[in-house]
Amino acid sequence: MVMRSLKFWASSLLYATLLRECHAQQSDASIGSELGRQLSSDASIYFPGNDLFNNATARWSQYGKPNISVVVEVANKWDVAKTVKYATKHDVPFIAINGGHGNIETLENVHQGIEIWLHKLNSVDIADDTATFGGGILSHQVIESLWAAGKQTVTGVCDCTGFLGPALGGGHGYLQGRHGLIADNFVSLEVVTADGKIRTVTRDGPESDLFWAMQGAGHNFGIVTSVTQKIYDVPGNGVWSFVKHTYTQDKLELLFQYLNILGWNGQRVDVMYWATISRDAEIDPVNPIIDIFVLQEGVETMDPTVSQSFLNFAPVKTVTHTGPYVDISKWTEFNIGSRACDKGDEGPQIVRFPLNLKSYNLEALRSAFNAFAEETVAHPDFEHSTIMLEGYSNQGVQAVDEASTAYAHRADTILVSSVIIFEQETDRPAAETFGDRVRDILHEGSGEAEKHVYVNYASGDEPLESMYGYEPWRQSKLSALKRKYDPENRFGFYAPIPAAGF
Repeated sequence: MVMRSLKFWASSLLYATLLRECHAQQSDASIGSELGRQLSSDASIYFPGNDLFNNATARWSQYGKPNISVVVEVANKWDVAKTVKYATKHDVPFIAINGGHGNIETLENVHQGIEIWLHKLNSVDIADDTATFGGGILSHQVIESLWAAGKQTVTGVCDCTGFLGPALGGGHGYLQGRHGLIADNFVSLEVVTADGKIRTVTRDGPESDLFWAMQGAGHNFGIVTSVTQKIYDVPGNGVWSFVKHTYTQDKLELLFQYLNILGWNGQRVDVMYWATISRDAEIDPVNPIIDIFVLQEGVETMDPTVSQSFLNFAPVKTVTHTGPYVDISKWTEFNIGSRACDKGDEGPQIVRFPLNLKSYNLEALRSAFNAFAEETVAHPDFEHSTIMLEGYSNQGVQAVDEASTAYAHRADTILVSSVIIFEQETDRPAAETFGDRVRDILHEGSGEAEKHVYVNYASGDEPLESMYGYEPWRQSKLSALKRKYDPENRFGFYAPIPAAGF
């Protein structure tokens, strides 16, 4: 409650003042009293020195970490709107946070900012073919609540990320082959825009232009306080099969040649994979190794036409699972409590250097593998880094008219990311050079003039067109919408789009 949080404020104010500068326009006392009395009784305000502040600001990666001076734990859409109005009135930067997985360097431009903590907005209301979710809901909460009702929808693949963070950039996931991206399944969005207004936006409503923008560039336009989403009956008994094969590096060309064949002329809608290149000294003390993860929908035992080729390449280790859709994150180790969901005030810096592909150039992939091997030897601090190569089914994504949403890269079928992990800030320049080196090798090998990047994986140094599309009409439309809905660039901290005329 607000009064309770003001007690926290009173006990932590002296400590907070010693730790940091006051806001340029407002003191902690002003925030606590002026904003606090506007908020609902279930909202709270936290300052540094308080455990709940630490919990709210804990992050998966310290790369791209915003500088937060105060956390506003909102309890409803009006709390969000009032906080946005307050921050705008006093020219204080703000960002909305849920899962804490954003790690793009532009977030570092938040200085002495307000964090709008959305986690209490986690409501679920399920109807026949739609469900309405609070804007702070996590992916696993969506999956589990729908599963209990015999339903499902497209979500991200990691349990602990927010549902809407990935969705606002498009949102890839296991069910996209059947149903498209997360954003393709929006029915309506309740959005707080930069002027503090609460808007309900739909595809055919009076603000259909904003609905379009939220489907792929949404981080730039507002805070979603709730979303109504298309949902689907779970087919059959909802069973899936899973296999993870581990290979030594000499199998690289055979493996990815087969993955090219698997994806040729449209990958099977019921089969998806991803691969990683990483180091595991127990398997190979000299070279990186390759893991292939394969999922098939609707079967307890994977189809031999899919699985046999992987076995023919003689993996050194194989792990299999079968069970319901809700168990997939446990098999893949993206579940709550896994290393992928670790967060804290300190910890590693993790940054991705993504690139979209349509197929694998085997020569370029070998060169990228060699570069990864060299860099992780030359810089032992990078030894926990990896290259991720994701191949989701894409039929549902490509079935959507590419002009109908802000998501620009529907023809791309593979998401590749160098994930560089390091501890010390002094390693950052070398880490960024490393990530860009691998990406450049793969891009050159693709033969594509354009460099396509998934905005939710972006490091922040990419050209805007690589994230939002090279078509001049698309760039003009996004800039015009930015000028219309956010002319002062209040939502300017995640891959920001410039307003037209600026």
